[in-house]
Amino acid sequence: MAKSTEHLKTRSRELEGIARAPHRAFMRAMGLTDQDLRQPLVGVAHTWNEATPCNMSMSFLAQEAKRGIRELGGTPREFVSIAVSDGIGMGHEGMKASLPSREVIADSIELMMRAHCYDALYGMAGCDKSLPGTLMAMARLNLPSIFVYGGTIKPGKFRGRDVTIQTVYEAVGQREAGLITDEDLHELECAACPGIGSCGGLFTANTMASVSEALGMALPGNASPPAVDEERKVIAFESGKALMRLMQRGILPSDIMTKEAFENALAVVLAMGGSTNVALHLPAIAHELGIKLTFDDFTRITCRTPHIADMTPGGKYVMEDLHRIGGVPVVMKTLLDAGLLHGDCMTVTGKTVAENLKKVKNAEQLTKQDVVYPVSKPLRESGGIVIVKGNLAPEGGVVKVAGVKNLRHVGPARVFDDEQSCAEAVARREIKPGDVVVIRYVGPKGAPGMPEMLAVTAAIRGQGLGYDVALLTDGRFSGATTGLMVGHIGPEAFVGGPIAALRDGDIIEIDASNPARGKLNVKLSREEIAQRLKKWKQPKPRYAGGALAKYARLVGRACDGAVTH
Repeated sequence: MAKSTEHLKTRSRELEGIARAPHRAFMRAMGLTDQDLRQPLVGVAHTWNEATPCNMSMSFLAQEAKRGIRELGGTPREFVSIAVSDGIGMGHEGMKASLPSREVIADSIELMMRAHCYDALYGMAGCDKSLPGTLMAMARLNLPSIFVYGGTIKPGKFRGRDVTIQTVYEAVGQREAGLITDEDLHELECAACPGIGSCGGLFTANTMASVSEALGMALPGNASPPAVDEERKVIAFESGKALMRLMQRGILPSDIMTKEAFENALAVVLAMGGSTNVALHLPAIAHELGIKLTFDDFTRITCRTPHIADMTPGGKYVMEDLHRIGGVPVVMKTLLDAGLLHGDCMTVTGKTVAENLKKVKNAEQLTKQDVVYPVSKPLRESGGIVIVKGNLAPEGGVVKVAGVKNLRHVGPARVFDDEQSCAEAVARREIKPGDVVVIRYVGPKGAPGMPEMLAVTAAIRGQGLGYDVALLTDGRFSGATTGLMVGHIGPEAFVGGPIAALRDGDIIEIDASNPARGKLNVKLSREEIAQRLKKWKQPKPRYAGGALAKYARLVGRACDGAVTH
């Protein structure tokens, strides 16, 4: 006889008693029985849609999740949230919807869980903002929770080589420069994305999937299997059972996502050369738990953490390659054995990080691979992200240094007040070697929504200027961006940050070569900057109403995670 789980009902007890008969009548209309109602109600939240390939695996993975929950005495209740495609939104007005969608995802999951008195949360996501949005909801609700990733896409094949979506973005610049033909570009477009799953390199989705493991909120091995692999179904099913065990043991997200766990997650991202978007998402998730994660924490941890994984866009390998050698656990084990992780952090397995990794081999023990390097022979002595500060960025800016050859640049500013005018200048080939391209008024409040600049950065790289031109923005970058690019500059232009004072020809100095003292300055005196800002007037908001206007009124600073509360 199955063991009773009625004692695990916490919030769903609200639906018991005479007065709740009408409530239960609605639930019986969906096929629930007396037994189902005696069991804890488990929300199965995911972001399935037909807007992006990242989320299409979830319709069938959710069925495996529910099967695992039922097996150990839970009653699963499936619901969906939105998910915006950064790739399809890139380079036009649609990109402004991306970061705000993170808040909508977190809010919508919270509201569904509260409204229906669910006792635990099984969260599954696959696209850039759906991962942090789901983890934010888990942190905010602090109910027993587990995270599952929808899975990466497999690399495409183009004329005998592996390609990703990054290759297509860069090919646009190559076409504008006359280096390839329309036929070449079309052939690549048709080959780059061979099926469902999230972008294949260590871009934002795969970075945040790695974060979910390193935080301890996902089962070991969750991050790397491709979306189409049968292993995904196994993970979905086992995660359902693991969630029920978490309920039995009373382990909550606040027991798992401690300050030390966030330091672990940050160390793993820095060691892998992950997306700069982690500088928004980790502080935002931490904020939900009342934990402060600052740019100073980034600097402290990047100084002690070597870059050891040779992952695209800065390196050679995609997520499936990492999966073949053992996935994120290999990176974590390599760092743990070097004393660079907190091994005593609790995880969703009910075991600590160290216990989970006990039988995993580190990079030094895996001799026939060059995806992950030993700590003794790193790709770079410090981590893949550097924080820069100076008279242009008093609150800081974020640079992805993984795979970037030139970390110093001095040159004249080419200033644009929006992405589109910059993109048009790039297409006309007006950007010259040595320039520092500045795109401003695209921060959290200014755009609003802090859009990514991948279309511009990839076009510049495609024209062969990737290491001859630097770019600054109060917006952000895709995980696929390469080259010397500084994002998240704060204060942003819209609130009168120093970046608003820049003019064409101002000499800008970037130095990300020292991870402890990254610099971003303009060769102007404090008095000259102040004088220019005295004459500055805040532009009118770009939206008078609707979701983006509301977001612009509520959103905070990029260095705090661009949260809205």
